[in-house]
Amino acid sequence: MSVIEAAIGVDVGTGSARAGVFALDDGTRLGQASHKIVTWRPRTDHVQQSSADIWAAVVASVRVALAAAGDLRVRGIGFDATCSLVVADATGAPLPVDADPAEGDDGPVQDVIVWMDHRALAEAEAINATCHPVLRYVGGRISPEMQTPKLLWLARHRPGIFARARHFFDLPDFLTWRATGAVSRSLCSTVCKWTYLGHEQRWDAGFFRAIGLGALADEGFARIGTRILPPGAPVGTGLTAAAAAELGLPPGTPVGASAIDAHAGGIGLIGAAGAGADAPDAAALARRLALIAGTSSCHMAVSPEPRFVAGVWGPYFGAMLPGLWLNEGGQSATGALIDHVITGHPAYPELAEAARAGGGSVYAALNTRLVRLARDLPFPAALTAELHVLPDFHGNRSPRADPSLRGMISGLTLAADADALALLYLATLQALAYGTRHIVEALAAAGSAIDLVLATGGGARNTNFLRAHADTLGCPIALPRESETVLLGAAILGAVADGAYADIPAAMARMSGIDRVVAPAGGDVARYHDAKYAVFRRLHADQLAYRALMAEPGLRLPARG
Repeated sequence: MSVIEAAIGVDVGTGSARAGVFALDDGTRLGQASHKIVTWRPRTDHVQQSSADIWAAVVASVRVALAAAGDLRVRGIGFDATCSLVVADATGAPLPVDADPAEGDDGPVQDVIVWMDHRALAEAEAINATCHPVLRYVGGRISPEMQTPKLLWLARHRPGIFARARHFFDLPDFLTWRATGAVSRSLCSTVCKWTYLGHEQRWDAGFFRAIGLGALADEGFARIGTRILPPGAPVGTGLTAAAAAELGLPPGTPVGASAIDAHAGGIGLIGAAGAGADAPDAAALARRLALIAGTSSCHMAVSPEPRFVAGVWGPYFGAMLPGLWLNEGGQSATGALIDHVITGHPAYPELAEAARAGGGSVYAALNTRLVRLARDLPFPAALTAELHVLPDFHGNRSPRADPSLRGMISGLTLAADADALALLYLATLQALAYGTRHIVEALAAAGSAIDLVLATGGGARNTNFLRAHADTLGCPIALPRESETVLLGAAILGAVADGAYADIPAAMARMSGIDRVVAPAGGDVARYHDAKYAVFRRLHADQLAYRALMAEPGLRLPARG
């Protein structure tokens, strides 16, 4: 029997590192494993990790996934990760990013500022105040979740660390450097989070000088990347002997230039065929939206020409698919918001204990409860007719691009039982769908006529999340054959690096596929969601009105954020 040829995908999310082994010929998943990583929150809005802890989790997950996959030949490995900032010195040793480093702390060096960290709000505002033309390519406003505000925060608040640092990596590029020793960067991360102008193949020195990071320009950008590779391009000469020994792979195994985790999900998803859909050409790709719903969510749309959408990141040239521009919308808290709403409710402990005793999940228990509560209604969504949520608990990433916005709930009663939690949970799912609709409308106004949404991530496993999105958007939601599309997308990068496929589109067409489609309900259900969407838009207007009322001259109020 012939040995199966495979590629490995490694995904570093916010809470864990995961590895998946996939057959090269059809994308079948052969093995998978995950390992938790540690997160520290030393202050409000400060979120940190350790690159050493992350790499150890990568090694552990790859080894277990390989053992589960059995006898095979690994032809390539690809990495994706959250867009977190990693800081290292000239030797590659980690440098601490703490605002107040503890004396004598013998724990792992916290050298990673996590993507969701919002310490750089003031720096983001200062950068946006320049109104520099480069900002056109990040939706008009830089986000504190991007890297230039974080770099500026380090330069202002930890100037010694900033001066000692010789490598500022996006986490996906740290992983390829750790695997190969090559300091190249991926076009994906540099274009999307660092303001590299991919369509012109250059950094804008004037921009960096204007925002207070002229030192990087004076050095020729050596600390943030001078060799920029498209996703999937071979990095260095493959795995070093040391990294190969750690991972349990042959030295020299090809390593693909990395991707941000959401973009890897887009690669594993947006080119899928099946369930009545052909493998899409460039025109069909431009009518698709990849929805990656995890801790946060990303909404990925591609086009043959640049589309400037206020509040939506991009347009990014070549950041996900070769030759195409990418627009990236998103919600800063999706799974994180659902968890926050559920775990903070008085009914949660009892409901969680009952779910554990029954061998199920809290989400399944709530979904079952909603079915019972809706049995006398014309459709289940009507349960929330008087309960409305604005989901901006961690600010609004798109399309308002306002990290100072806050969440709102209208319609609460004194009820604190499991039924009340179920209704609030459903209203939150609906609010997230309305956020997606707002993003899709912004894309449509710029020329992106979306007629198919392909969904993956934790949210795509939730029937009520999917139903709310299909009915709110009036658009079918397609689910992929492979549920672990982020891992698959990373594996595709490894397959392309090896040359098993000529490019990413060719690999997508063979290794990904559509399993089933959730159709929108239409009719009264659509009209109901239209009304609730109007409330969703009104909640934002009301929040701004409240702020105006509180802006009375003479009041000494704390700064927002």
